[in-house]
Amino acid sequence: MDAQGRGRAENIDPADQWVLNPETGDYELRLSPSDGRPPGNGRRGSVPRSRQAPDRERPRRGPGEDRPRRPAPPQDRESGRGREREDDAELRPSRETVPGQRRRRGAEDGPPPGRAASRRAGGRMGRGQKQKKGGKKKVLLWTGGVLAFVMVALAASAYAYLEHLKDNINSVADDGAGTGGFSKDRAINVLLIGTDKRSGEGNEGYGDKDSPGHADTTFILHVSKDRSNATALSIPRDLITDIPDCPTQQEDGTETVIPGQQNTKFNESLGQSERTPSCTMRTVTELTGIKMDHFMVADFNAVKTLSTAVGGVEVCLAKDIDDPDSHLKLSKGTHTIEGEEALAFVRTRHSVGFGGDLSRIEIQQQFLSSLMRKLSSNDTLTSPTKMFSLAEAGTKALTVDSTLADISKLRDLGMELGKLDPKNLTFTTIPVVDNPAETVKATVVLDERKAQTVFQMVREDVSFTAVKKKEKKEKAAVAARLKGERADASEVRVDVYNGGAATGSAQTTLTWLQNTQGVLKSTQLGNAPGELAKTTVEYGEDEAPQARKLADLMGLPASALKPGESVSNSQGLPAVKLTLGRDFKGAGIPLVAPKEAPKDVKKVSADKTVCAK
Repeated sequence: MDAQGRGRAENIDPADQWVLNPETGDYELRLSPSDGRPPGNGRRGSVPRSRQAPDRERPRRGPGEDRPRRPAPPQDRESGRGREREDDAELRPSRETVPGQRRRRGAEDGPPPGRAASRRAGGRMGRGQKQKKGGKKKVLLWTGGVLAFVMVALAASAYAYLEHLKDNINSVADDGAGTGGFSKDRAINVLLIGTDKRSGEGNEGYGDKDSPGHADTTFILHVSKDRSNATALSIPRDLITDIPDCPTQQEDGTETVIPGQQNTKFNESLGQSERTPSCTMRTVTELTGIKMDHFMVADFNAVKTLSTAVGGVEVCLAKDIDDPDSHLKLSKGTHTIEGEEALAFVRTRHSVGFGGDLSRIEIQQQFLSSLMRKLSSNDTLTSPTKMFSLAEAGTKALTVDSTLADISKLRDLGMELGKLDPKNLTFTTIPVVDNPAETVKATVVLDERKAQTVFQMVREDVSFTAVKKKEKKEKAAVAARLKGERADASEVRVDVYNGGAATGSAQTTLTWLQNTQGVLKSTQLGNAPGELAKTTVEYGEDEAPQARKLADLMGLPASALKPGESVSNSQGLPAVKLTLGRDFKGAGIPLVAPKEAPKDVKKVSADKTVCAK
């Protein structure tokens, strides 16, 4: 029974009269009758929160009634009451007699007289101020229960929504062309392919009418092992290359090999001859030596829906553009574009730069840089509406490889990519030159020297952006071997040995050193006593400047330098000993990627706004 359901002679703790009304969230005073009125007709009064005296909640019951009772939460040890069964707690008599209809005293009235006052002042062990703590815990228990219910409901909703997103995902087999999936402990390589296939509502006016589509826009997205930087490397669609044979899974589960094609445009690696994205992945690996973890294919709808989902993408034009082919009409200056206008922007080429595909690549890089900035902005990350729209747009507009066709894997990949600061994302393009075999220039070929350097930087996880990294003491000590004075090439005295490289490597290296690098004091001494996996340079302390110069000329890493005792040549003079290991690639071909991109390779950071010209 509560205070209103007991007889006059019962002793009731005044604090027990204050019960929580779950409908209002307030504690309310429930007084016992002392004027002979039937139990259960006591007046209920509400007081301001500042005057609330919380205690455990009791159900109201009249004499002889068997109403359902609301269970009383367990009391803590501080209250002085042990854990009791619900019925025992209700029937246990209190030690105080409550005067009938006595009003709740406010703070301005002072403490009430008698034992009730002493208890409220803390005079009774386990009561008083600690009673209020128990009440606060009661509030936490009640609100915590509601919060738990809400969280369970949200979790169920989130699960249902994730299942919904999973149903949005389209996937295609990678046919063993990739690594099998990214890993959190190594660099990530994702092939991003934009196709010009006319699929989707509203896209009838774009692309080739009867074409199955091409690899129209292609990027290699390389994210460093430590997630401190990334490189987006564009591949021109008109680049002349070789497409390898492509084992491809058919719809019925069987496999067929689509024949390769030599000396053709890169964009033929998708769609043509029923080639799938896995064939584009194989073509990229053969071209660059970079193994892909995943691919993602986007159609025209991706640009429209993603740009709309983030509330528009800001772009800049250095001149007015009115392109009848892409339907882009924008004035000089900055604009926020989305939907059809965004698609027109990334498709325009005749009105920017030299009017070719390379100019269009630059405008696409500008758009993607701006999109990256918008995606990582607080306006997007703190907007549930935008985040849900992005989730819908992204899962509907992208086709991914089969190893990524799970919403949890996409989420994990997104979490890894989310660690990247846009200022450390660099957009660049594979270095190319006009095809010398053409009179009318329509295609391009690799600028071999520059392109191989760029590929090597990506393979060896070298940032195109200056990023400060912490080096371990051991690595710092090795790196220090390259720091210091360099001798002139004419002063370098070196003996060349073949320690596992291709036959004739020692002689070709000697010729290269003497004829092109000015290292005239060099000698070729045949095969080393044993094979080495890696090329080494042995030298004494006095020959350190010569060793550093030789390492610079040959593109050797600091780890190749092996300081020790001086080595004498056939004339008894101290010399540097160069042993070519199995990693040797040829005279003049560096064994290590440069620390920064060549100055003549055009690049732009994603945090920079560049106006299209």
